[in-house]
Amino acid sequence: MSDELSHVDEAGRVRMVDVGSKPVSRRRAVARARLTMALETAARLRELPKCDAIATAELAGIMAAKRTSELIPLCHPLPLSVVEVKAEIVEGAVEITASAETVAQTGVEMEALVAASVAALTVYDMAKAIDKEMAIEDVHLVEKTKESL
Repeated sequence: MSDELSHVDEAGRVRMVDVGSKPVSRRRAVARARLTMALETAARLRELPKCDAIATAELAGIMAAKRTSELIPLCHPLPLSVVEVKAEIVEGAVEITASAETVAQTGVEMEALVAASVAALTVYDMAKAIDKEMAIEDVHLVEKTKESL
């Protein structure tokens, strides 16, 4: 692990990292998030036709990944080749896994993390009227890979 923050220059000012000299490579990242809720809330979400809340959350996550550089000030805009978001209702929670891929000079971990986070927030928004105790937990990067071209 580096002992320097990547987005801070020698004078301590924030900066966008210069990736211009880095080689283009195939990159992939996977992130997860968990939205805990009452058992009754999970059951009510599961009863919706075709799990409309879940489909909406998955789409919101994909849309968010595509806009990550607009949300996180120092992120590079990336040409995403694919974004996948899967949300699953389990006992007392919705578990979300998001993956993003690109061929670029920098990684896609922020896009995967944003996708998982926004998917969780979307379900939260739809269920907040019936469950005031929901919590988004354990948003984390599961893996990231880089393959030379």
